Amino acid sequence: MKILNGFIAGLMLAGLFSSCNSSRSSWLVESPDGALAVELHLSASGELFYDVAYGGEPLIEAGRMGLERSDANFSDHLQMLEVLPLEVLEESYQLHAGKYLDYKQVFNQQVFRLKNSDGALLELELRLADDGLAYRYRFPEAGTEEVEILQELSSYRFSAGTKGFLSPLAVPKSGWEATNPSYEENYYTDVVPGTPSPLGYGWVYPALFQKGDLWMLVAESDLHRAYCGTRLVPGERELEYRLGFPDERETFTNSYVNPRTVLPLTTPWRLMAVGDLATILTSSLGTDLAAPAVEGDFSWVKPGRASWSWIMLKDESITWDVQKAYIDFAADMGWEYCLVDVSWDRMIGRDRMGALSAYAQSKGIGLILWYNSAGDWNTTPYTPRDRMLTRESRRAEMAWLQEIGVKGIKVDFFGGDGQPVIAYYHDLFRDAADFGLTVNTHGTTLPRGWQRTYPNFLTNEAVKGMEFITFEQENADQAPFHNVMQVFTRNVFDPMDYTPMNFSGLGHVERKTTVAHELALPFLFTSGIQHLAETPQGMQAVPAYVRELVKQLPVGWTDLRFLGGYPGKDVVLARKADDGWYVAGINGEAEAKTMELDLTFIGDSVEGLWVGDGEAWGTFSSTTVQSGLLEVELQPNGGFVLYFSGE
Repeated sequence: MKILNGFIAGLMLAGLFSSCNSSRSSWLVESPDGALAVELHLSASGELFYDVAYGGEPLIEAGRMGLERSDANFSDHLQMLEVLPLEVLEESYQLHAGKYLDYKQVFNQQVFRLKNSDGALLELELRLADDGLAYRYRFPEAGTEEVEILQELSSYRFSAGTKGFLSPLAVPKSGWEATNPSYEENYYTDVVPGTPSPLGYGWVYPALFQKGDLWMLVAESDLHRAYCGTRLVPGERELEYRLGFPDERETFTNSYVNPRTVLPLTTPWRLMAVGDLATILTSSLGTDLAAPAVEGDFSWVKPGRASWSWIMLKDESITWDVQKAYIDFAADMGWEYCLVDVSWDRMIGRDRMGALSAYAQSKGIGLILWYNSAGDWNTTPYTPRDRMLTRESRRAEMAWLQEIGVKGIKVDFFGGDGQPVIAYYHDLFRDAADFGLTVNTHGTTLPRGWQRTYPNFLTNEAVKGMEFITFEQENADQAPFHNVMQVFTRNVFDPMDYTPMNFSGLGHVERKTTVAHELALPFLFTSGIQHLAETPQGMQAVPAYVRELVKQLPVGWTDLRFLGGYPGKDVVLARKADDGWYVAGINGEAEAKTMELDLTFIGDSVEGLWVGDGEAWGTFSSTTVQSGLLEVELQPNGGFVLYFSGE
């Protein structure tokens, strides 16, 4: 392992790690491989800035650091007290589902201890890995009274020539029944850093930036219950975004938004993956930096695939007969779950749910039941409402669910990123774990690594998914581009319940993606529970080789390789599972393409199955291929899946 080598040794001799650093005004830390460098600067007025370079190429120039508390200001007049010795940290952990099952990361960590003009302490924790960097603030002093974080000055001031691929935050309390924001907007391309969001409330994470051949994916991780979610808003200087706090409407009525707590306090991580596109897509920084799993036995957590009637049949499908048919559908496909969606308590009845769950269990299927997060932040008519809102009602409901054998809950329509709402998520995950329930959240914020901290939290929405395509033609028209974008942004770190894969059509909406494009989606997108959109009738109508491929859709991946693509245009990924390699690709543009794939890593002339689009619209075709150098044809808005057995 290469750890700063002679460069750091020289800095050590120069006194970098001495306990007194008052004579210095800049400090440099590198990644283990030496390619990524962060240099801190303390200005004459005591303001803290940082630069980022990769391979000598400047990426961030004089980004701000610091924040303001209600009782202390850490924006200027800072003094460096001490720079602690460089540490090498290794993170090793496992997840039940995701882009990998086993994770390992090596960080170089440096901690800088500063004080403000009143002597209050601030610790800046900086970590660099070969695939990116992260930092957070710590207030180590114990307090007795609650303090508020008024604002963070943290910013990203990009170097000239950088462009962004960004998704705006929706206007709070806008949308259907005042359910925004819920991270469900489209991505914009070629955005000059510092450009305001068209909706006026900032840009959400993950935010992707490009400078030449280098890419940066900006996000945050370890959003704990004592903090609020943030977003990117224009800074005071050109090419700059700073962290913005939530709007005052993103919480309970008459409640607060900004972080409020008794010290000590540590902020979430501000992270940026850095490298080529392969580095970005294979990075696991979002979970590497998340808090380890809470204590408890989570061996019962079971990822899987689920049938779901609502996505195509909507509210009218939540009846006993239809749900029974979808339980049978899941059983026939060898899937693990069936999701029973909105207003089941009125359409089926609480008194009959025990019997439906018993029927599902007799088929080897676990039920997942929908709930309205409720509170006063939405006016949606769907029920059950409020049963998850307070600890008393939540735990009583969960005890009943456990008694009748339900395996998970889907909770919908959350209220934004204010701290009280973030605390609600944490309470929900913890209580659900006590009753052996998995959790899926919809109408929700980005999870920011929660799937590592709470292993029973398997997936969440935070994406304009398939349901939006069923609503409006405009969404269907944008779907090819939009689907490609999710692979490079939203789904890089966190599970995404897009609810993919429709073959048989969307009713009044004309689908613009081909059937092979749709088939590729659940192999490209990762989710702890993959809710598949096709109906039982639609699945019976496709060729047997397509059904078999969907039946064997893995729920856990052991390796990932980026084989080609560009955000919004096209993408090809190879994922490894216990039964072999799956290679999936989609075209985000309305023009045919030929892509050259290097599949030599699979082995020498290994025979595989290729499934793609047929000559006629809405049809499939298949053939056998050999691993090695392979030329693949992509139809306009098309796709393909390759399977190479590992047996």
